[in-house]
Amino acid sequence: MDGSSELKKTPLHALNLSLGARMVPFAGYEMPVQYTAGVMKEHLHTRAAAGLFDVSHMGQVTVRARSGDNADAARALETLVPVDVVGLGEGRQRYALFTNDEGGILDDLMIANRGDHFYVVVNAACKDADFAHMQAKIGDACELTLHDDRALIALQGPHAEAVLAELWADVSSMRFMDVRACDLHDADCIVSRSGYTGEDGFEISIPADLAETVCRRLLDHPDVLPIGLGARDSLRLEAGLCLYGNDIDTGTTPVEAGLEWAIQKVRRRGGERAGGFPGAGIILDQLENGADRRRVGLRPEGRAPVRGGAVLATDPEGEDVVGTVTSGGFGPNADSPVAMGYVSKSSATPGTQLYAGVRGKFLPVTVSAMPFVKNTFKR
Repeated sequence: MDGSSELKKTPLHALNLSLGARMVPFAGYEMPVQYTAGVMKEHLHTRAAAGLFDVSHMGQVTVRARSGDNADAARALETLVPVDVVGLGEGRQRYALFTNDEGGILDDLMIANRGDHFYVVVNAACKDADFAHMQAKIGDACELTLHDDRALIALQGPHAEAVLAELWADVSSMRFMDVRACDLHDADCIVSRSGYTGEDGFEISIPADLAETVCRRLLDHPDVLPIGLGARDSLRLEAGLCLYGNDIDTGTTPVEAGLEWAIQKVRRRGGERAGGFPGAGIILDQLENGADRRRVGLRPEGRAPVRGGAVLATDPEGEDVVGTVTSGGFGPNADSPVAMGYVSKSSATPGTQLYAGVRGKFLPVTVSAMPFVKNTFKR
């Protein structure tokens, strides 16, 4: 991107500017990286109270079976992802992965069963490619709509339920990964109890023309601060969550990425609907036999962060390279540097001592379980 004139703007662009956001290019959009409080305060506030995120750059897609039977849409989606969509109940949402023929990850996404259709949320940088992929593979069976007429926000943190309950009292009955339609401040919204911070919270799809009104109403609450991409990244890193393009991509499989929990038994060998998705042979084999490398958490010693791209070795001279850091930074709530990356299977056990290359030196890091901060989802 050469200039801001080429960047797309979300429906909340004017609101972001009015709130003092520092805007940066991200996934083809002009997005807020931080507001006046700054990244550290925004991060800590989200974990202590409630943070409001503009994530309208992400892709929102509806999938309707041309037959009129939503089960046909579920079966079509199962040809693209290694998860149980047929068994996903109405009003429920599930994490999923688009895979390729080599078992790599095209994108990670959310799939929600809305009763008469499925509602899918994909990553911003991948949404055009994802939509083309869906059209090519299941367009004959399903009517697909990529919505540019809706905003998407995330309200995250321990006070999120209390804040949202002031606009919609029924929110307290929702549990993690529930999805419902509701009226928020006269706006027809879709609310899921989910997010990408490790905190309890909600993602809310809002008609674009009403999004600023709803957001201002939420921001009127003294517990709510606007939160930018900077804190969103540090929050998801502490929570041990992958960022597509950094920690997962077309060259990583779900098993290498430690995401096998997202593949239900019904899609595994011996299951009722085993396989039938791109790369099934490779992925199912890795589920049974393991992969040669593994995504792991990393805790650097001292206070200096280890960033993505740093090589990982078993020796302080950096001669026996066994992996690479994919994401890293300082964890404000962990009160220490945290990172994740891929290492060979033999070096993936928690407690293993490794060395990360930082500015010409190899600094000690320890393989760690994730998340680095306990998640607080309401299950």
